[in-house]
Amino acid sequence: MDTAARRIGVLGFEGANAVDLVGPMEAFANAGRADCARKESRGAYQLYVIGLSEEPFAAESGIQFVPHCSLKDAPSLDTLIVPGGWGLREAGVNSAVAAWLRPRAPRIRRVATVCTGIYGLAPTGLLDGRRVTTHWRFIEDVSRRFPRLRVQGDALFLKDGRYYTSGGVTAGIDLALALIEEDMGPRAALAVARELVMYLKRPGGQEQYSEPLQFQSRSLDSFADLVAWICAHLDRDLSVPVLAERTRMSPRNFSRRFTVAMGCTPADFVTIARLRAARDRLMDSRRSIDTIAVSVGFRSADVFRRQFLYRFGITPTHYRERFATTRPSGPESKPSQVILS
Repeated sequence: MDTAARRIGVLGFEGANAVDLVGPMEAFANAGRADCARKESRGAYQLYVIGLSEEPFAAESGIQFVPHCSLKDAPSLDTLIVPGGWGLREAGVNSAVAAWLRPRAPRIRRVATVCTGIYGLAPTGLLDGRRVTTHWRFIEDVSRRFPRLRVQGDALFLKDGRYYTSGGVTAGIDLALALIEEDMGPRAALAVARELVMYLKRPGGQEQYSEPLQFQSRSLDSFADLVAWICAHLDRDLSVPVLAERTRMSPRNFSRRFTVAMGCTPADFVTIARLRAARDRLMDSRRSIDTIAVSVGFRSADVFRRQFLYRFGITPTHYRERFATTRPSGPESKPSQVILS
């Protein structure tokens, strides 16, 4: 696809969420750029903020935006992104956006919503019968107002035909990276993720409220420092006596209080943390799987493989073949004959 065909339009309106709008645009702006630090280094996409009119508009945060064009003179687009924000749920804005989207969206290769941007696309009927998601706090309302949608509450983003929907705010950047990967391949998407200092594929899979966030939310007590220390020292002895000593508790009292605070035993927490770290290292690593197992604290590669399969339903080797953007050298780099859907 040539550069002219890669026009990305992002709708803008009074009361839009600024991150919903800017986050995906920054990801697309960095795609294909030889030097992201240089102004004259052009990327692979042409970006347009499309306002309801040509007048500037203010985001929820008060940030002012000047659109490149209006709904009336918007260019033909390869991809359209509809951000969320309270403004889109206002009757006047909502009806204007839906009326513009209804005839135009079927002629665009990809149409994506970020967070509550689904409120702009759902009234058109174009999402009826499709699998969709939105911010977890609006799941019930969207399901009630648009009963023909097949709403999934914990997905980070979903694709159904030409339509993409994503969860809250920063999930729009995750979605943008996935769209870049579709267009330009995993290496280009990984380069953008590195530039933005974020994961190409977020740990926790497709879950909006992923395991790391759950643990971070639960650890706002005396175990906050311990959780950070565990994650930074996964290759060490992380047995209950060692952890109890760091918190100056008896092993019995530590186990009881930790389980209450975190919702799992210390042993389970350590295992999950090690598996998550191993999964991240499998994504972009030339080290062998056995080496990765040792680096996160598994003393036996066989135990690591069994635990990984039990936790994620896939072996480390097959996970790497499916998701990694760099391949290890040696026997493990050979493709598997198993086809995963």
